[in-house]
Amino acid sequence: MALAHVLAEFAVGTSLEQLPQETLERAEMIIASTLSSVAVGTGIESARIIREIEVANGGAAQATVWFDGCRLPIHAAAKCNAVASDAAASDDSDMRSIAHIGTIISTTGIATAQALGRSGADVLRAMVLGYEVAGRIDESLTPGRMRRGFHGSVSTVFGGTVATGLLLDLSADQMAHAIALAATSIGGMAISADTSCAREYHAAMSAMLSVMAAQAAAKGFRAETRVLEADRGFLSAMNGTCIEDISKDLGQSWDICTDMAIKLMPGAHPFHAIAEAAANVAEEADVTVDQIDKVIISAAQMKDWMAPNHPRDLIGAAHSVVYFVAAAIVDRGFTWIHMTPEKMTDPVISALQDKVEFDPCPPALPDRFPHRHGGTVILHLKDGRKFSHTCKAAKGYGIRGVDWKDVDDKFYHLMPASGLSQEKLDRLLELVHNFRKLDSLDEFAGLLGKP
Repeated sequence: MALAHVLAEFAVGTSLEQLPQETLERAEMIIASTLSSVAVGTGIESARIIREIEVANGGAAQATVWFDGCRLPIHAAAKCNAVASDAAASDDSDMRSIAHIGTIISTTGIATAQALGRSGADVLRAMVLGYEVAGRIDESLTPGRMRRGFHGSVSTVFGGTVATGLLLDLSADQMAHAIALAATSIGGMAISADTSCAREYHAAMSAMLSVMAAQAAAKGFRAETRVLEADRGFLSAMNGTCIEDISKDLGQSWDICTDMAIKLMPGAHPFHAIAEAAANVAEEADVTVDQIDKVIISAAQMKDWMAPNHPRDLIGAAHSVVYFVAAAIVDRGFTWIHMTPEKMTDPVISALQDKVEFDPCPPALPDRFPHRHGGTVILHLKDGRKFSHTCKAAKGYGIRGVDWKDVDDKFYHLMPASGLSQEKLDRLLELVHNFRKLDSLDEFAGLLGKP
């Protein structure tokens, strides 16, 4: 049986009742996190451009563009919401490869469910299973696809396709063809994501193409279902490894619990544990910047993240571990405020960046998943003293646990950017906490209209 058929039968054949309650809760957390990220991202130019194009194109009024209020076809609404979420660099990550699966499964799932009148529980089931399929495929691609230069959008598209397909009630055969279509739909370049607004463009395309693949399969469009494992196929082109693990022990554990991480600070997720280590070592040392001789980052996976220093925009700051560390030491933490021009030009933070160095011989990583692991930050003081702190996993990462309090704090910190009233924010979060109990998304979608 083709791998696409195996994954399709698993997704279609797994009922809501078979899913652990923890998986549904994690999906609800993703929704809260994605809403928060969209609230901030809506005003970013890249998100505005995509939204203006899709609104001008128009079409069937099926699903809400969040915090704008207009309704567009499913694929267009999902596209607009996904680009805004990713633009803010505040959406969730899968810690094996930093693929933003949650943004895609939530935006496609909610748009599809709104259009079709499906329940909150239907959405959560679709999200959990979409995450599982995308996560397993992307695990096989780590680190091969990154070395080939492909961005995580080439795997997130499977999450959105499965989520949309489940809400469309695709048969297992139709779902296999949807997965096959997804495999031949997208090819985001990592270099573009690391250096430009193409990062969020990838999310836009992933969401849109997810919906279109599922809709095409629903209408009977058929593809090559061996495309994943075939010679010259998807996994071969992406330098996939351990391909047999993709379908191994399906349903025995859940990626949304083991590898999903909610961002509790902005920017690239691989830096979050490093920033936490930097804040902790600064607290322990309790010294001023002028007492510091140098700062050492010791983490094998950071060797590819040695620039840029002194960022001056969100893209640069989001991809600068040096900036993360310097800011976390100066301010005893790294928060949403550090993506502002005021912090990027702070003279104390700027001066400390010039003292940050990288350990040339860090401990080897225990596996092929570089972003699962944190690292150590070492302060060398001018008086000869040395302080060190290691953080293996940042707060919000599945293996460390995800707390609703942290998710709620993120929500209330970022969501005011949406312009919604406090009353609406309170009600919206209440609905998210009880998403599995919603018979329809009417009230939820109504609250996401124009402020």
